[in-house]
Amino acid sequence: MSEYLPVIYLSVLLILLSGTALFLLRQVFKTRQVESTFSRLQKKLQKEKGTAKEYYELGSIYLDKKLFVQAINLLQKALKTDEEIEPENKALIYNALGYAYFSQEQYELAIRNYKEALKLYPEYAIALNNLANVYERKQMAIKALETYEETLKFEPNNAVAKRRAESLRKRFVSSN
Repeated sequence: MSEYLPVIYLSVLLILLSGTALFLLRQVFKTRQVESTFSRLQKKLQKEKGTAKEYYELGSIYLDKKLFVQAINLLQKALKTDEEIEPENKALIYNALGYAYFSQEQYELAIRNYKEALKLYPEYAIALNNLANVYERKQMAIKALETYEETLKFEPNNAVAKRRAESLRKRFVSSN
């Protein structure tokens, strides 16, 4: 048995290293793809007017990079394009704008954009969760709980809404 121990050890080590190498390669390819898209869209939109989808896509990349001011500008341009945007897609843009404002602690603007998204797409669970999160940050616990419960009407298994609503209910019970 002891003569097989080094072989077993090396095999396990080789498997772990292979798994790590595959993970790193995937991350490198994913990052290169995002950076390629970022570069292509930046160049295109500097030269000519783009589509709502292109502005949204580039704005989303800026959000991922935590460059919120640039993201807001691009997302607003996406809304101002002349093309007709489907309500669900427009809701995505408003939600992204809300997130950008929320990240800058501009809570009133975030609320306004989340509500705009919900006007266009009332069952939009992510926007509902984001709105509830803003209400929590603003110490508006009752509104936050109501909004999380609204999310659960549309998505009964929404983990975020379940967890946060339960936490807020416990807070109300313990404070009474």
